Amino acid sequence: MKKDIHPSNYRPVVFKDFSADVSWLSKSCAATDETIQWEDGKEYPLIKLEISSYSHPFFTGKMKFVDTAGRIDKFNKKFAKTKYAKKDLS
Repeated sequence: MKKDIHPSNYRPVVFKDFSADVSWLSKSCAATDETIQWEDGKEYPLIKLEISSYSHPFFTGKMKFVDTAGRIDKFNKKFAKTKYAKKDLS
């Protein structure tokens, strides 16, 4: 690896995909205040993920409904105010 090309905070970090309940140790510069104890007994910074290659439908081949923080409802409410929204015909 070339010297002096990585930022000073490039360090080992645990990434955890909560939808697939999978964790892995890698290196990153991502900022986080949380830590977790890894399998080797050491404590590492924790980066929480909602989706990764372990849970994404493209990589798993399984469709999975993921709606965090009501994104679909928020979109539908915003879209209902436009001229393209379906009008209630009842």
